[in-house]
Amino acid sequence: MNYSYSLHACPLGELLLVATEQALTEVHLRHGKHVPLLDEAWTKADDHQILNLAKTELDAYFAGQLQGFTVPIEPVGTPFQQRAWSALLQIPFGETRTYAEQASSLGKPTATRAVGAANGKNPICIIVPCHRVIGSNGSLTGYAGGAPGA
Repeated sequence: MNYSYSLHACPLGELLLVATEQALTEVHLRHGKHVPLLDEAWTKADDHQILNLAKTELDAYFAGQLQGFTVPIEPVGTPFQQRAWSALLQIPFGETRTYAEQASSLGKPTATRAVGAANGKNPICIIVPCHRVIGSNGSLTGYAGGAPGA
């Protein structure tokens, strides 16, 4: 499979976007905890349909003009991670869930740590909104993109 990448500035800093011809596979904050190194097999793309759509939608999102993304995505992960990430996509814009609520939505009410681990490996930040999941005390805990004062 051929992957293309692009870097894109946003209000949170620089993003690394990776895609195939069919779908976005990764979005990472370059200053985050789990940022991959640029893969030599990836091609830098300044004009790529999926990457361009992702950039346009991210810009609109940060400008307050978009609440949901339409760019096709294909995050790579285990079956459990895929289920956890799908659950993230069900959290409406402007709302939050706790890790326990997310685990319950998966039919695994005791899997809060597993949900947290899956969310921490979310390869498509912002678009797959792991930032909408909070600790049971209402705090932003363990966010891979970093948190103020963390």
